Amino acid sequence: MTEADVIVVGLGSMGSQALWRLARRGVRAVGFDRFRPPHTLGSHHGGSRIIRTAYYEAPDYVPLARRSFELWRELEAESGRDLLTMTGGLHMGLPDSPEFAGALLSAEQHGLQHEVLDADAMRRRFPQHSLAEGERALLERDAGFVRPEACIAAALERAAALGAGVHVDAGVTAIEAGGDGVVVQAVGSRWRARRVIVAAGAWNSALGVPGLDLPFRVVRQSQAWFRALQPELHRPSVAPVFVRSIGHGRNPGADFAYGFPSIDGETVKVGVAEDHGTVDPDIVDRMPLPADSTAVSDFVRRTMPSLDPEPVSVAVCLQEFSPDHHFVVGPLPAAPAIVALMGFSGHGFKFASAIGEAAADFALDGGTDLPVLHLAAERFARVES
Repeated sequence: MTEADVIVVGLGSMGSQALWRLARRGVRAVGFDRFRPPHTLGSHHGGSRIIRTAYYEAPDYVPLARRSFELWRELEAESGRDLLTMTGGLHMGLPDSPEFAGALLSAEQHGLQHEVLDADAMRRRFPQHSLAEGERALLERDAGFVRPEACIAAALERAAALGAGVHVDAGVTAIEAGGDGVVVQAVGSRWRARRVIVAAGAWNSALGVPGLDLPFRVVRQSQAWFRALQPELHRPSVAPVFVRSIGHGRNPGADFAYGFPSIDGETVKVGVAEDHGTVDPDIVDRMPLPADSTAVSDFVRRTMPSLDPEPVSVAVCLQEFSPDHHFVVGPLPAAPAIVALMGFSGHGFKFASAIGEAAADFALDGGTDLPVLHLAAERFARVES
């Protein structure tokens, strides 16, 4: 039996950041991952993730977003890597759409710098997009994108340099919780610690985590890259990241689209959020299928005239959702030695640096000053009662 202060299970989006924050505090921390992150088997690949502050999902996330910006810059300074690019952000849709109305609510409640543009103003300022009459766009200043693979690699490098143990290709097979802490069984080893942070993404439910009684869903998603017909319109200096409503019955099964400026100078990444049903992460087909690009090609054809609507490439990823599509952050009520970081897919990576800090606080101090109380697992028990 090997001893540690804190064990981290899963070293992808959230676990890598948690291990870095633990290592910075000088504790005996060790992390395990069944693969070798960063990799293309889960949720964190694809080269870019949007980071935004005018948060349409709920204004409660805005303070957490602000802290995540600070910590991404801190990781950049420590690692010497380029992780965060600021571009501004567009939230587009009809005035009552969640993507526009929710972003406006967050901006107004938190005093975020923003402006509202109608279809005519969008044609003049952002001809990359074609808005229908009646649609609106909220333009916020504090938005951009982070590079997920580079963020994970940087955090793991810094954690190792600060003394943390990083074990890859070492899957965890069992987690046992008791009165004096936890025992974690990994391939070829057995460890004991005061706390364990579980951040295994699409594989959380398969771990048999004690005290975890939530029906997480894993969904197969795709992201596509399109050739820019006018590359000058898609440089990061002139093309904000965007989120756009495509609901209201026009795209059954699809809720919203999102996209980025061109990173390589030639192609533009665009995605459409679709739900094709729950999958098993161990047997899911990760090869792109023709149907994976149907909705996003249709979106590009209708709304982005400066892109070729036939994708250059398509990549498949997995997303893990909690019952209410909000995150689960903090100790499990039935097993307080286990800190859960779960359900982040769809809108989680941007917060990973701050979530990692919160996880370290929970594991070492039993609580955190970061605004994550609304993300506690016990909210589901309150709803049921």
